[in-house]
Amino acid sequence: MPRIGEPAPEFTAVTTQGEINFPSDYAGKWVILFSHPADFTPVCTSEFITFAAMQNEFSAYNTDLVGLSVDGLYSHIAWLRTIREKISFNGHSDVEVTFPLIEDITMEVATKYGMIMPGEDSTKAVRAVFVVDPEGIVRTLLYYPLSLGRNFDELLRIVKGLQAADHFAVATPADWRPGDKVIVPTAGSCGTAKDRMTDVESGMDCQDWFFCTKDISADEVEEAIRAKN
Repeated sequence: MPRIGEPAPEFTAVTTQGEINFPSDYAGKWVILFSHPADFTPVCTSEFITFAAMQNEFSAYNTDLVGLSVDGLYSHIAWLRTIREKISFNGHSDVEVTFPLIEDITMEVATKYGMIMPGEDSTKAVRAVFVVDPEGIVRTLLYYPLSLGRNFDELLRIVKGLQAADHFAVATPADWRPGDKVIVPTAGSCGTAKDRMTDVESGMDCQDWFFCTKDISADEVEEAIRAKN
């Protein structure tokens, strides 16, 4: 299983949008690589409709989507056609899925990424999510059981939070959203710790030497990330 901070394992795969080489084809882009258990299943159908409906929101943050299941290409195509022609969810209908969906009958990619959990199912991928940065480095891992649909607001929040942390050299606290206070990196020396408590920088709020925050407006976050992308 890949770990945070490691290069995303490389693979070449057939998809509903043609062959891809991962992650090299996505150099300079953020990517959400995610697996689902099977085509023509209700939870997966709700997730694909949601991903497709939010694709432009992810794209605004220079983030592409790549799906995977252990089903074959023709099954993928038939399922995505059925979604567009027959299925509605959360007010979304006639939804066309245009991001690639990987055919992984051999489970080669699923195995390489640790998407198969034998205790859950030995022949289906769990709902795994890998957020990969523009340098091809794994930045976030999420795993959901077969029965639990993903939280898509959280996936978008993760993308925004990672990009904001990189750009502003800060960390983001619990439940952070653009516009909330961010965490200033912890003081690395006794002198800096003392200075923070006696001569706090303008705009910084230090409750103790290790817990300092500052404001970055939602507009600053959005403008900085969009400009960089």
